[in-house]
Amino acid sequence: MFTVFERFADLVAFNLFGLEAGTRLGESVHFFFYDTTKIIFLLSIMIFFISIMRSYFPPEKTKKLLSNYRKITGHIMASLLGVVTPFCSCSSVPIFIGFVESGIPLGITFSFLITSPIVNEVALVMLYTIFGWKIGTLYLASGILVGIVGGIVIEALGMEKQVEEYVYQISAGESEIEELEWSDRIDFAKAEVKEIVGRVWKYVIIGIGIGAAIHGYAPAELLAEYAGTNNPLSVIAAVIVGIPLYSNAVGTIPIVEALMGKGVALGTALSFMMATTALSLPAMVILRKVIKPKLITVFVTVVGVSIIGVGYMFNFIM
Repeated sequence: MFTVFERFADLVAFNLFGLEAGTRLGESVHFFFYDTTKIIFLLSIMIFFISIMRSYFPPEKTKKLLSNYRKITGHIMASLLGVVTPFCSCSSVPIFIGFVESGIPLGITFSFLITSPIVNEVALVMLYTIFGWKIGTLYLASGILVGIVGGIVIEALGMEKQVEEYVYQISAGESEIEELEWSDRIDFAKAEVKEIVGRVWKYVIIGIGIGAAIHGYAPAELLAEYAGTNNPLSVIAAVIVGIPLYSNAVGTIPIVEALMGKGVALGTALSFMMATTALSLPAMVILRKVIKPKLITVFVTVVGVSIIGVGYMFNFIM
């Protein structure tokens, strides 16, 4: 299937623009058009089918399911539900408020909020497609593990007082969970494709543009030396660099693909991806509306250390 995208990229880069294969500019332009068409196509198809699945897990149903679990089981369920019900940082405040006012423990709420942006299921399908089942499965397991560990630690620290007082005073009440017909789910999926692609395409283009520049111009030897498995600090540096940035998992995949193509260690590249999606500065600014600075600091520290641990694990086993 990807042969079609390869031929299109060849046509644009080498025929239409007249660039030469093997040159830095030629390879960068080829990478850009190949990944743009491939990722936008995969994104649209996957969003449609996954949105049908998501229609069975609206926020109210997710909240109701989590309210039945406590302790370790609750953290596991919260992380698993985070995989199939992805929310970006802009959704974190209403989801957080809804969970807390429902009586769901703070730690379990954070297990959900940590896993949800890291293991974006659309990006996960793309990881399986681009990098293979082994890397995709390891990333899935690692993202769930980070969510479970992060939630358990936050719960053990007893941080309930670090939530803004007004959150506990909100009472949203019970709302009826609407049962959808199959035609409604199809319409929902179509609307999701239009809405999500319309929202994220610019991040995809930016990510592919950065990836194309890395693919064509970044010195492979330098990246392999400083971000390869031989540098014990590469994972830590990747997480520190990723935190101030803002993107979703889909937008960072082209960058990860280009970095790995230049010799960057797998764990280092995926740690950068996790940090960018789970710990971005804009997400922290949004969360500040409902939690106090001390809890934000704990959240960033716990999740950051967990991601670093996952990165080193990837570098060790791959």
